[in-house]
Amino acid sequence: MATKPVKAEGRVRYRRAAIPGLAALATTGALVVLTAQGALGVQFAISGMPFVVTADHLQGNNFQQFGGLDNAIDKNNPWLKSSNGQAVVMTSVIGDAKITNLCQSVNLVGINLVIRAGTGSKPVEATNLVLDSTDLSGDASFNNIQIGRDAGDLTEVPSVQGNKYTFAQQADSVSIDNVRQDSYATTASTFSLPGLSMSFQSKGC
Repeated sequence: MATKPVKAEGRVRYRRAAIPGLAALATTGALVVLTAQGALGVQFAISGMPFVVTADHLQGNNFQQFGGLDNAIDKNNPWLKSSNGQAVVMTSVIGDAKITNLCQSVNLVGINLVIRAGTGSKPVEATNLVLDSTDLSGDASFNNIQIGRDAGDLTEVPSVQGNKYTFAQQADSVSIDNVRQDSYATTASTFSLPGLSMSFQSKGC
């Protein structure tokens, strides 16, 4: 008889690791997609233009992560390295997130649109945050992490699942300092951006 998976107790730390065990974050201001019944993952055609996100600290509850594919509107997207209009991504899901000193920038062919928020006493807050990223780094620790779980059987945020029989991981909580992420897409149920500022600058985050 099959036994029920048991959560591994304790904390797991990754030092400056750009690996699929690292949670991600992003903010987009006007680019955020809000859903009425919770985040269902990226369900739109991506532009293919990556954006960079940095933050001093991310604290999140209900974390899960699995691999996936984002699709452009056609196979000839000039921004994507692949020729089939797809991008391989790490999908990171955080049920509740608080983010301190958030910066996001996207290079618009010679000038950067820079978005900042959560720089004061109030952090950025998001629920059902779903992030599709290609590169992640930071100083991270996880509580009660499960590595190697089936992506079609995740329980931290059940409304967001990966494909069955594929690698995934989940944890009760995650804490990351010195976050940096390259991302293609983000969705969230709610996104609160205190102290939001948007401007064009010569340098990104």
